[in-house]
Amino acid sequence: MSMAFSKEFLWGAASAAYQIEGAVREDGRGESVWDVFSHTPGSVKHGDTGDAAADSYHRWREDVALLKEMGLSAYRFSMAWPRIAPDGDTAWNPEGIAYYDGLADALLEADIQPWVTLYHWDLPQALQNRGGWQNEETVRAFAAYAFKMAGHFKGRVRRWFTFNEPQCFIGMGYGTGEHAPGLRLDTQSLENCWRNVRLAHALAFDILHQEDPGNLVGLASTGAVWYPASGRAEDIKAARRLTFALPEGIRTFSHVPALEDNDKLDFIGVNLYHGTAARMGENGPEPVPFPAGFPRTAMGWPITPEALEWGVRFLAERYQKPLYVSENGLSCRDRVFLDGRVHNPQRVDFLTRYLQALSRAVESGTDVRGYFHWALTDNFEWAEGYDQRFGLAHVDYVTGDRVLKDSGRRYGDLARSGGASLFQNGG
Repeated sequence: MSMAFSKEFLWGAASAAYQIEGAVREDGRGESVWDVFSHTPGSVKHGDTGDAAADSYHRWREDVALLKEMGLSAYRFSMAWPRIAPDGDTAWNPEGIAYYDGLADALLEADIQPWVTLYHWDLPQALQNRGGWQNEETVRAFAAYAFKMAGHFKGRVRRWFTFNEPQCFIGMGYGTGEHAPGLRLDTQSLENCWRNVRLAHALAFDILHQEDPGNLVGLASTGAVWYPASGRAEDIKAARRLTFALPEGIRTFSHVPALEDNDKLDFIGVNLYHGTAARMGENGPEPVPFPAGFPRTAMGWPITPEALEWGVRFLAERYQKPLYVSENGLSCRDRVFLDGRVHNPQRVDFLTRYLQALSRAVESGTDVRGYFHWALTDNFEWAEGYDQRFGLAHVDYVTGDRVLKDSGRRYGDLARSGGASLFQNGG
C-alpha cells in the first residue's frame, strides 16, 4: 500500500490533568468537582480517587522523556482549572501556572508541540457550589480563564481544545449522575447547561484568536459512530444516517460530534474508540448485532477499526473542517512481567488495525491531520478508578514508576516511520 500519512501528520499522545497529576492539595490548588465526587462513597470503583493518580505533578519530566523516547511530535494535555484559579475567579495561583510553564517549555525544548485542553472535566468546586454549568457565571469565569491562559502562553501554546466531550460531562455529570458533580437534572436544565458550554466555547474561541491570531482552536467531541456492514452504497448511506441521527430527548449528548453546523471551530477533535456496523434494511438503517465472542477490550468495548475510518470520513464530509483524532486507544489488563517488560500484544494489534483503518480514510482524501493515542500513561479512569489501563507506559501506582510498554515501542516505531511500518511484515 502507498504511504497515506504526510510528513506534517502529527503523532501524539494524550492525557488529562485530574487523571494523571495527583498533588490535589499542593501549591495552592483548589478543590474540583472530581475531588468531591471521588471522595463520595459509592461513586468510584474500590473508593479510588485522583489524589495521587500517576503523580505527574512531580514526575512530568519523566512523561516528557517518554514522549521523546517514542519520537512523538505532539502532546495533548489539560490544564487543571482549579490549579490555576483555586476559587474559579481571577485570583490566579502563580504556583499552578508555573507548573504548566515548566511542562510547556520542556515540550518545546524537546520539539514536541503542546496541545492544551482548557477544560477536561475538573470544574472548580467553588463554581459548582454556585450552580456550575447551570449558571452563566461559570461562562464568564471560563472566558476569564481562557483570557489569562491565552496571554500567558502566547507564542508557546498555539493549539487549543476548549472542552473535552461536553456530551459526557453534561450528560453523565448533570444527567445520569455517573460522573462529577453527580447530579440528575431535568431536560430543560440540561439544555441550559449545554447552552452555557456552547457560549463559553464561542467566547474562548474569540479570546484565543484575539490574543494570538496564530492560535487554532477546536473542541474534542465524541459520540455514537456507525460504519457500513459492507461496501454497498446502501450500507454506507445507512451508517452515515445513523451517525448523524438525532436521539430522542437531549439531542446533543449522543450525537456526533455534538456540534452545530455554525459553531466556531478551526478544527474538530474526535475521541473515537469503537462503533457499530450498520446496514440498510427493509425499513431503513439498522444495526448489525455483534456475533458471540466478538473481540472486546478490558472495558468491554468492541474492537472495531472500521469505525475510525468511516467516523472521520463522515465527520469531514459534514463539517468540512480539518480533523484530529484527539483520543483513540483501549484498556488492557497490563502488568510488568518477570523480565521487567510490559508485553501487551493486544494494544500492539489494536494500534496497527486502527491506524491502518485511519490510513484508508486519509488515502480516500479525508483531511485528518493528526492522531493522539489515549493515553500516554496509565491513569485514573474516572468512575472506573484504577482498574483500566489505557497507557503506552505502565504506571506502578504505589511507587509512581513508569515502564514503556511494548505497545509504546510499537507506536514509537510507527511515529518515527510516519506510519510506513504499518504495512511492513504483514502489518
